[in-house]
Amino acid sequence: MSVAFRYRAATAAGDVIEGVLQAPTPRAAIDELRRQTLVPVSVEPVERAAATRQAPQWLGGQRRDDALATATRTMATMLAGGATLERALRFAADHAATGELRDALSTVRHDVQQGETLATALRTRVATFGTLAPAVVRAGEESGTLDDALARLADHVERTRDLRAQLRAALLYPALMGLVAGAGMLVLLTFVVPRFVALLNDTGGTLPVSTRLLIAGSGVVTHWWWLWLALGAVAIVGGRGWLQQPGNRARWHAARLGWPVVGTLERAVATARFARAFGTLLHGGSGILASLRVAREAVDNVALSTRLAGCERAVERGEPLAASLEGVLPPLATQLLAVGEESGALDSMALRVADTFDAESQRTLRSLVALVEPLLIVVFGALVGFVALAMLQAIYSINASAL
Repeated sequence: MSVAFRYRAATAAGDVIEGVLQAPTPRAAIDELRRQTLVPVSVEPVERAAATRQAPQWLGGQRRDDALATATRTMATMLAGGATLERALRFAADHAATGELRDALSTVRHDVQQGETLATALRTRVATFGTLAPAVVRAGEESGTLDDALARLADHVERTRDLRAQLRAALLYPALMGLVAGAGMLVLLTFVVPRFVALLNDTGGTLPVSTRLLIAGSGVVTHWWWLWLALGAVAIVGGRGWLQQPGNRARWHAARLGWPVVGTLERAVATARFARAFGTLLHGGSGILASLRVAREAVDNVALSTRLAGCERAVERGEPLAASLEGVLPPLATQLLAVGEESGALDSMALRVADTFDAESQRTLRSLVALVEPLLIVVFGALVGFVALAMLQAIYSINASAL
């Protein structure tokens, strides 16, 4: 059965062309392009290509993720198509979507031209490529399968990018709702209520408690706005400074793991990222200890990363991997890894764990969004209802005193 693949390829003159061809597999599509004396740059199913083009670029982080995923896939595809490493690096640098990535790839290409291995060159730009890329590439270089190693790395980068994009997209709507609700209340307290207060002052009389509370709240916003801005700035700067301390950061991350829903989501995301990095490294030929050491650095939660370092020491002492991970990763993850250890398929089982917890994180995220949306509606509705009640009670009080 043939599938439609959208491709980008370089001609002998160095021009880049795009098109669609039918082939049963991506490898068959690459072979067909090579028969046409073209150097494949990217080959992907039409459905995935369309989804990538339609993905929102409303955050800088999303743009960086897309740029790195595209560059990695481009290099993997070009190497599989027969291009030299220097040519693949040059093309990836020339067509990088961000200046940071373009500079990093140019530096890596220069180091490779000077005789460095690709893994060594990538290690000098860890801030851009991460710690996983040099380890995977080194294993590919040592085994003579650099194109396969880059393809596995591209799979990992794309999965990570897709997960982050889903997290951002799912949280966008609740964030917009909160922003609109806050702006609405600010308009009410800053413009509507002061005009209403001026009207009440002209009539005189005793106001209900709810109206007095509303007037006091409006006064706090309109007359002391600078104080709230200053307190907010101090809180942000102070909070960031507090989190810069390793001990404080670890305690904060550990506390987050205990939160309902949020903690479950963070643990699922961390498990997926760890397992995918671990499985990718094992599949590339890295040892268990080396894979553990690099994979735990893919975990952003400091508390979990620290506990994974303890697991690494336990494995070094001879303890089975799954047993050392008990209590650190979810029970399902440790059980699946234990099965992988027993069957000798630890790499593929780790990747299956990653897929499982990718799906789990998406389900948890949907639950979180389903919880946040009605909560925001209730809170905003209650605030608007209070404002309306305070105004109506004031009007009723004025009318009653006039009779």
